[in-house]
Amino acid sequence: MSRHLPVRSATAAGVAACLITATAAYAAGPGSAGIGDPYYPTYGNGGYDVRHYALDVTYAPATTKVSGVATITARATTDLSSFNLDLLLTATKVTVNGKTASIRKSDPHELVVTPATPVRSGSTMTIKVTYSGQPRGISYAGVASPWIGSGTEAMALGEPEIAAWWFPSNDHPRDKATFDLTFRVPKGLEAVGPGRLAAKTSTATQDVWKWSVTSPMATYLAFMSIGQFDLYRGTSGGRSYAVAIAKKVPSWAKGAAKADLMRTPEVINWEATQFGPYPFDSVGGVVPSMSFGYALETQTRPVYTYSFWGGGSNMSVVVHENAHQWFGDSVSVHNWKDIWLNEGFATYAEFLWGAKVGAGSVNETLADLYNQYPASYTNFWGVRLSDPGKRNEFNEAVYVRGGMTLAALRNRIGAGTVQRILKQWSAAHKNGNGTVAQFKALAERVSGENLDTFFANWLDVRKKPAETAENGLGNLPRVTGGERSRAADQIIANATRYAARGHAR
Repeated sequence: MSRHLPVRSATAAGVAACLITATAAYAAGPGSAGIGDPYYPTYGNGGYDVRHYALDVTYAPATTKVSGVATITARATTDLSSFNLDLLLTATKVTVNGKTASIRKSDPHELVVTPATPVRSGSTMTIKVTYSGQPRGISYAGVASPWIGSGTEAMALGEPEIAAWWFPSNDHPRDKATFDLTFRVPKGLEAVGPGRLAAKTSTATQDVWKWSVTSPMATYLAFMSIGQFDLYRGTSGGRSYAVAIAKKVPSWAKGAAKADLMRTPEVINWEATQFGPYPFDSVGGVVPSMSFGYALETQTRPVYTYSFWGGGSNMSVVVHENAHQWFGDSVSVHNWKDIWLNEGFATYAEFLWGAKVGAGSVNETLADLYNQYPASYTNFWGVRLSDPGKRNEFNEAVYVRGGMTLAALRNRIGAGTVQRILKQWSAAHKNGNGTVAQFKALAERVSGENLDTFFANWLDVRKKPAETAENGLGNLPRVTGGERSRAADQIIANATRYAARGHAR
């Protein structure tokens, strides 16, 4: 019998080892306090993937206070003893799967949630957060509040910062989710958000506006615009549209803004021929009565400052912001350093529109811009587009030189090839994320050319690219001061406003 003892011992040891291994496998730990973005280490969180946000937000104009209940459905990606949410307001109660969780702030931006029982990897958790505060007065890490306005005209709008100022979230483009947004405002006010208007109801004192976003959306693309608007709604091409123009927009801008935004379905249809099928089910635009200096590609419904129409019609800005529905919204950055994939691509759409409407061919606009920025303009040519640096994502060069890069690529490999690249990019990364490196690899694969030097000279080297065929600058038309491209002038004018977005105001 003695010869059987080692077998029994081995079996017992094996069982014990399995138990130890199983126990270790389910040992829960805290989720990380950041998603891993090199520019903004506290933005986003690790350990879970949000699937849906149901936001119920009340805005009180008298105090500019926001109070809300956010119900977040998420899947744990590791065993979690605790996890973080990005929130700068004050949470008063949090439940996880119906049980009260303990909460603390490890940082003004970070709400640490410890569930009553750990959450297993792969399981779904429902997080309910009750919170309130005054977003307008909160600054964080040197960033002034992106909240705009006060009283009966106010707006949650910004890039990359805004979500943490008005709702708890996993605040990074890498974690997209669908949204249901309920806005409760005093009776007589409109509250406009992204997506489709699902319902509008009233009580004796409140109007309740419900908006639904059925495609995944990055948190910074969610917005709330409160005021008194003329709301124009309908359907076009099977899609709903909603255009909101504030009643107090100055008369010198209101007519042109409305006329241009009502052409949004036309712009979307044209851009679909350039970039592939429109990725969402609704379109539109919002022009508040507040002048805030920029436009933002909030998903399905961009928000514009009215000063874009100071000189009359400005379809170029409508083209730019709606091009972002493909580049920025459907295909979002993997990290904020990849911002060229958003802004350069949307500016390139302005090049194409200018050619469509006779404001200058793509190459005429490229030549004009190339001549307008001398090599000595280091603020423009000294920016590394592939990695512009923290707080420099919205530099004018990211827009103008970013668009020039694609125009030069078009000159180098052909218009049809660039169009195929952009359509494949939009399809392959729909509702997801992309990096500059991935786009460069796709461009080389589709074109069949080695584009290392081209992309290095345009995206990485901090000086003006030489006027060579290899750089996509061969055979450019000679544009004199009296023959300048109107599209180029509009691109520059718009870019100075686009660059006003983001960070400290």
